[in-house]
Amino acid sequence: MRDTRYGMGIEVALPYEVALERTVEALKDEGFGVLTTIDVTQTLKQKLDQDFRKYTILGACNPPLAHRAIESELEVGLLLPCNVIVYESDSPDRSVIAALAPIAAFGIVGDNPEIADVAREADQRLRRALTTIEAADQKETA
Repeated sequence: MRDTRYGMGIEVALPYEVALERTVEALKDEGFGVLTTIDVTQTLKQKLDQDFRKYTILGACNPPLAHRAIESELEVGLLLPCNVIVYESDSPDRSVIAALAPIAAFGIVGDNPEIADVAREADQRLRRALTTIEAADQKETA
């Protein structure tokens, strides 16, 4: 898994459609539901008549975590849901899956210990989802 200042991600030897399906499944296994699905490819084609690689943004939400966060600080809803992206890699039959790191996103809230706890738990759950997908991919390609 690779980390950036604001996210975490993996590249897998899976076609885009399979990667997208496995991402939704792995998120579900970690208690996240997908509230929104933005087909960036289709949107760019419709709105700008531009072709773009297969790229989807998923708005993932873990209801118990979201509830804890919003109860602690109402304005934290501005940071919800957790964004997860799936897109075609530059290599054929490979995909990239990445998620916004909740610890980084919620870090702007400041010194609210409840928000920090929620961010850590969400971060762990998203990392486990990505690790599950990556491990299955490595097992299949071995």
